[in-house]
Amino acid sequence: MLFRELVLPGVFLIEPEPHRDARGAFARVFCAESFAKQGLVSQFSQCSVSANTQGGTVRGMHYSAGPDAETKLVRCVSGSIFDVVLDLRPQSATFRQSVAFILTADDHRLLYIPAGFAHGFQTLTDDASVLYLIDRPFVAEAARGVRWNDPAFAINWPRPVSVISERDLNLPLLGDDTKYAMLPARGA
Repeated sequence: MLFRELVLPGVFLIEPEPHRDARGAFARVFCAESFAKQGLVSQFSQCSVSANTQGGTVRGMHYSAGPDAETKLVRCVSGSIFDVVLDLRPQSATFRQSVAFILTADDHRLLYIPAGFAHGFQTLTDDASVLYLIDRPFVAEAARGVRWNDPAFAINWPRPVSVISERDLNLPLLGDDTKYAMLPARGA
């Protein structure tokens, strides 16, 4: 696996190194020892899937706060997505900056998203699914979010939004509340 730290310190794009032969390919996408050597969280306690039927669907921008803040490892397992990570650490030199990547089922790339960052994505294809490995149990009281189209972040979503939850539509803008909004229910 190749670990590439992105412009947001602590966020990594992980690229498998496939071994190809007549059968196809085989690639490791997670190894606790390799993650630990990089100084990354190497133990995950939950695995979740977000299944999305329609291209243009937006989910985000979500995170967990305080001692229940989550580290996530995200991979697109069907279709393709435009995946966004947003730095919400007020002390960070990259506070309010984001990075985005297209992840596809075919490229097998993963994004490592440490605590302190919000995460969201837009499906670029119908029937896109996203697999999450999460380092700690979900705590509903810690769930937070900021609006996907907040002008403070200037995220350039590639498609018109076709589907978005009522909850995500009503998340606050960054300037509305520096503590950001509590999410009422689980959902990536």
